[in-house]
Amino acid sequence: MENNTSSAGKCPFMHGSNTEVGKSVTDWWPNALNLDILHQHDRKTDPMGGDFDYHKALKKLDVAALKQDLRELITSSQEWWPSDWGSYVGMFARVAWHTAGSYRVADGRGGAGTGNQRFAPLNSWPDNVNTDKGRRLLWPIKKKYGNKISWADLIILAGTIAYEVAGLKTYGFAFGRKDIWHPEKDTYWGAEKEWLAPSDGRYEDVGKPDSMENPLAAVQMGLIYVNPEGVNGQPDPQKTADQVRETFARMAMDDEETVALTAGGHTIGKCHGNGRAEDLSPEPEAADVEYQGLGWFNTKGRGIGRDTVVSGIEGAWTTNPTQWDMGYFEMLFGHEWELKKSPAGAWQWEPVSIKDDEMPVDVEDASIRHKPIMTDADMAMKVDPIYNQICQKFMADPAYFDDCFARAWFKLTHRDMGPKSRYFGPDVPKEDLIWQDPVPEGPTHYDIGHLKSLIAASGLSIADMVSTAWDSARTFRGSDYRGGANGARIRLAPQKDWVGNEPERLQRVLSVLEPLAAQVGASIADTIVLAGSLGVEMAARAAGVNIDVPFAPGRGDATDAMTDADSFDVLEPLADGFRNWMKQDYVVTAEELLLDRAQLMGLTAPEMTVLIGGMRVLGTNYGGRKEGVFTDREGVLSNDFFVNLTDMAYRWEPAGDNLYNIVDRRSGETRWTATRVDLVFGSNSILRAYSEVYAQDDNQEKFVKDFVKAWVKVMNADRFDLK
Repeated sequence: MENNTSSAGKCPFMHGSNTEVGKSVTDWWPNALNLDILHQHDRKTDPMGGDFDYHKALKKLDVAALKQDLRELITSSQEWWPSDWGSYVGMFARVAWHTAGSYRVADGRGGAGTGNQRFAPLNSWPDNVNTDKGRRLLWPIKKKYGNKISWADLIILAGTIAYEVAGLKTYGFAFGRKDIWHPEKDTYWGAEKEWLAPSDGRYEDVGKPDSMENPLAAVQMGLIYVNPEGVNGQPDPQKTADQVRETFARMAMDDEETVALTAGGHTIGKCHGNGRAEDLSPEPEAADVEYQGLGWFNTKGRGIGRDTVVSGIEGAWTTNPTQWDMGYFEMLFGHEWELKKSPAGAWQWEPVSIKDDEMPVDVEDASIRHKPIMTDADMAMKVDPIYNQICQKFMADPAYFDDCFARAWFKLTHRDMGPKSRYFGPDVPKEDLIWQDPVPEGPTHYDIGHLKSLIAASGLSIADMVSTAWDSARTFRGSDYRGGANGARIRLAPQKDWVGNEPERLQRVLSVLEPLAAQVGASIADTIVLAGSLGVEMAARAAGVNIDVPFAPGRGDATDAMTDADSFDVLEPLADGFRNWMKQDYVVTAEELLLDRAQLMGLTAPEMTVLIGGMRVLGTNYGGRKEGVFTDREGVLSNDFFVNLTDMAYRWEPAGDNLYNIVDRRSGETRWTATRVDLVFGSNSILRAYSEVYAQDDNQEKFVKDFVKAWVKVMNADRFDLK
């Protein structure tokens, strides 16, 4: 057999497995419901094994030694990828920024919490050019400290230490981010099939930034936030300012934080565009094996040092790009600027006139000086009246700017970690920050049995108890660890008024539970969950299964002062398939919305299935509606939903928009009604397989036990103190 790189002349070989990413057994049916987002990050992808506990490993980490090794790395240029001016401060700050900056508040996805920048698509985004080099520079340190530091933590710590090396007093740092080992399948980055496609497809009107498709935050496919050359690559600082404002808001940042991050991010480092992008090798995911997971190498020149190409813009923002100072503001406001083209052909702003000693020196030869640059996003800080005013405030008080940036950097890099109870390490700030959704510790020594007896005698129905507990807990998002039952924020604005929480019913139930909580000294949060669990126990006993639902006290009650109401607006459920409810009709199908909700709650496909079946027979549908309640004994935790769904004595007929009749084949009478969410558990082959398990005559008890296990998982999803 010839050793030939082409396929011609090669010996045939039996190849019966699907080993190409673009091929799947379900490709024939592209509109089929894809359950993969519920199956991602399976234990089989994790090389650490089920016994590995990262938090225990962290306790063995020598933090001081790790920080010192990072400082030495930052100031030790490597021959294979030389640093600019002998320092990697800009490199590591950018890698950390571009990891954390993918976070969007709408669904909590993206961000730095999983080390996802190591995998597609983020490792090959156009905006992440050469972040692969930064991660590879960190490899010797990761190799040295091994399991005691995750990639996710190391990347963000390196960026934070970079700012300290530059001279900033940082606000703090928390360990605790756990690595994933496979590309994320749940995050929607946009519908475009082309990198850097024009922004227009993401907006109803590109001139109205708030019309960008939700939950997206970046303006173009493959960008972290905005196009540095301007809207669709056309410079116009005010239009860019408008996009910056909307984009950073979707990253959970206000105007002051936006200016601080822009200015602080561009105080160190530089842009790279001294070459031709078309001369670069493919991105990491497309590069051949000899590149060993790296991409974007220059194929026709040095491609390092002063000849590096990243964004295409070329130059530094400040006179001293490795130092934390006020140089960004001095440069931006101390000169008039004009549009120029970089050597790579990108639009950039350069000063009309500037003294030689104000220009930054060449990254390799200090005897050479180059003009500084500003991007269109930088010019937006000067042109936009609100941003300009904030800049003036920072310039008048450098210490205030330092503090604002340090806090904004901390928020940027920790926003997706959830509450402080998930933070580890010696540098965790003591201050409670409103965006961390603080919850006080709750009581644990009250009489749980007495409280249960009071709830049982209160007159509340099973549906009332279960629905209220569910509504309180269902806001949890495993993407950024927000929401959940802890804190009982369901009784506070804005949650108490959400349509999906049935405000009138909610207030009626709370008016019963709150006095009972006060009577025994329990938190309202605990009481809500305990009531729901009691309802499940009562329904299980009615089905002939005696079972105790595990309950762990200790939830606290948040106050209005602890709650950033605006930031909680994004947690409002617009649909909840578990309660068979949609706020309005959407382009996305009801079953797809169910999958999204289930994935954010951390449920597996079997857990989703058993919860749907149980919630239906418990009568927890929104407003008491009967779609999907396939039982004659509502309030009993039976497997009737699955038994009747899979019974061929019935046929299923469309009866309206998202409405179906379950018709007796013999009599022609409508037995029950259903929605798409109900019927997908019989139509989808995978979900039907689960449904058939629970419909079996010998699995009534299994159904109850599995329901209880999944129920407890939902109720305790935000109990990080128990994990």
